Amino acid sequence: MISIRRESPLSPDLALLMERHTEAMHAETPPESIHMLDAGRLAAPEIFFYVMRDDGRAIGMGAFKRLSPDHAEIKSMHILAEERGRGLAQAMLDHLLAEARQAGIARVSLETGVQPGFSAARALYVKAGFAECGPFEGYVEDPNSVFMTRAL
Repeated sequence: MISIRRESPLSPDLALLMERHTEAMHAETPPESIHMLDAGRLAAPEIFFYVMRDDGRAIGMGAFKRLSPDHAEIKSMHILAEERGRGLAQAMLDHLLAEARQAGIARVSLETGVQPGFSAARALYVKAGFAECGPFEGYVEDPNSVFMTRAL
């Protein structure tokens, strides 16, 4: 049974998820263009971190960071590679958007990569109503990044 709940990113049983997410981010992206947050930084009070579990086993994660009272950024969306193809990324994104809406967020933005390994993520975001935008909240133009946003 699949569940998604708010949890601490510092939980020891999330080590595999964190490791795989880090590997994926470094696989195709130059170090200066990687904007992921490690578990310690994901534990910040302005970040709402969620874990997807299948019968208790952590198989996915996602978060949003409150940038202002009504604007948030999607962070650290990751589903284990062996679990993909079941609509889990869509379920996590839907959950994050619903939780953000419930928290009073009116706009959600994100940064993702331009490399081929990020094509499925970009397609997911476009399908969910995200459109390309300029850099936001401290980001700068980067040929390795795509910035996207949508209203809730």
